[in-house]
Amino acid sequence: MAFWWPLVVIAFAVAICKFLLMLIPPNVPSIDVDASDSELLDDGSQTKENSFIYIPSRRQTDKVQCYEPATMKYLGYYPALKADEVKERVAQARKAQKAWAKSSFKQRRQFLRILLKYIIEHQALICEVSSRDTGKTMIDASLGEIMTTCEKITWLLAEGEKWLKPEYRSCGRSMLHKTAKVEFHPLGVIGAIVSWNYPFHNIFNPMLAAVFSGNSIVIKVSEHASWSGCFYLRIIQAALAAVGAPENLVEVITGFAETGEALVSSVDKMIFVGSPGVGKMIMRSAADTLIPVTLELGGKDAFIVCEDVDVPHVVQIAVRGALQSSGQNCAGAERFYVHKDIYATFVAEVVKIVKAITAGPPLVGKYDMGAICMQEHSEKLQSLVNDALDKGAEIVGRGSVGNIGEGAVDQYFPPTVIVNVNHTMKLMQEEAFGPIMPIMKFSSDDEVVKLANDSKYGLGCAVFSGSQRRAKAIASQIHCGVAAINDFASSYMCQSLPFGGVKDSGFGRFAGIEGLRACCLVKSVVEDRWWPLVKTKIPKPIQYPLSENSFEFQESLVEALYGLNVWDRLRALVDVLKTLSEPNGPKSNKRVD
Repeated sequence: MAFWWPLVVIAFAVAICKFLLMLIPPNVPSIDVDASDSELLDDGSQTKENSFIYIPSRRQTDKVQCYEPATMKYLGYYPALKADEVKERVAQARKAQKAWAKSSFKQRRQFLRILLKYIIEHQALICEVSSRDTGKTMIDASLGEIMTTCEKITWLLAEGEKWLKPEYRSCGRSMLHKTAKVEFHPLGVIGAIVSWNYPFHNIFNPMLAAVFSGNSIVIKVSEHASWSGCFYLRIIQAALAAVGAPENLVEVITGFAETGEALVSSVDKMIFVGSPGVGKMIMRSAADTLIPVTLELGGKDAFIVCEDVDVPHVVQIAVRGALQSSGQNCAGAERFYVHKDIYATFVAEVVKIVKAITAGPPLVGKYDMGAICMQEHSEKLQSLVNDALDKGAEIVGRGSVGNIGEGAVDQYFPPTVIVNVNHTMKLMQEEAFGPIMPIMKFSSDDEVVKLANDSKYGLGCAVFSGSQRRAKAIASQIHCGVAAINDFASSYMCQSLPFGGVKDSGFGRFAGIEGLRACCLVKSVVEDRWWPLVKTKIPKPIQYPLSENSFEFQESLVEALYGLNVWDRLRALVDVLKTLSEPNGPKSNKRVD
């Protein structure tokens, strides 16, 4: 007791000290980012007073035109960069990276803290900018943009350095006198082409991993979310300047296909978030320079509900997963499989909620859903619905559309619940990316696993059951990259986990340890453990010129190191020592006829 008591006191004192240190606020400077409307636009004359209802053009020009999808009000334009302009931006980023690669983790963490402080203090501004540019509601922007980004920053602050430090590995039997480790060095310039659905997080997600691992990054934002992307760049630039980082370490570029193609051909790694078709084009372009590629493509996630669940509880999660942000959800639930015993009850609960949902301009009134971001996407959604109806499906519930402007009517699609669906319908096979909830019956666990795997996509799944073991058993059989047990999309809030899919959902991972290290050159290093006392020396029998007994020596050495039986290994070791002690000279060069 006398021995342990001082240790207990010391441990308690250390815990108290750590707690007191947590109470001391960190010294994190504030940054000033100009958020006036005129500064958010490329030309100061394009003010809010000059805004007008915009009719999007199908023709691509030398400008990326920006407008609010919820109201069709014009926001301004940004240049569509040409190939030579993109290469110049990459060259500037490459120059900045060479200096940043020498930065300390202390400096990088301070950069993250400054960003985190600004985000927390300006949540409404960030969400409003996202809402104006994509049509989503403020609450959806907070859930998908703010919380996910803050979680990633917090994880990097806590664990980022740990996973980028050299990692020591076992050296094996033949290299006991060595140490083996893996080092993680910056790749150089990371390129990212990101989608429009989460304009804030889709920029910050690859940027945080790239910059914290010592890289620079050039991000091409979607032509459907360029206005917000260029403002969010201002936040990053201000935070970088506050820690003395080199200029041009992070670049956001705007444009169309030519801009993206030039970026792929100029960088050291590509991260792409978008459609399978464009992902394949990026792979073909990346093959010319043999750079690594991470692809996060489409999803058609299965949402499986067994008969032993709390139906009202699961229905709330299901509706959120299906209808969030008018289909602007990442890894959204698009196929719902409900056990036949609770099918009718589940559908009735869903319809009750959906009929109370109203879509409308999110910054004009209190609406549950916002607008669809992309022009003409509502036509695609209606086409999927019509195909299902023609093949026997039935609409059992729809939400409503609120008081919207005449010019914005095509940007809204009411939340829709469809039953009697099957896998012959395009709605159950093609990615909808919209507020549609197709619900299908299943009778057994084996059947629902087969249905869930009957898809060209493999991003994620969610399985609900009163038995945790049963839910895990079902999820383990579904061929996808992300699974949630009795929840939906919760894995993305665990930023220590990798995110990505299989099949047409892409490959490679971002987020988590795997995503952070994917921004690195992974280098294997072996060195002498007791240098210079013990050095590697080639045994005499296999030195040049080779001895007559060189192969016999090597044969015995292999058995001494790797033999399955300890006695055989000891016998072989004796043979090795015996061979080393023999005064055999080099083998004869005499020709044998």
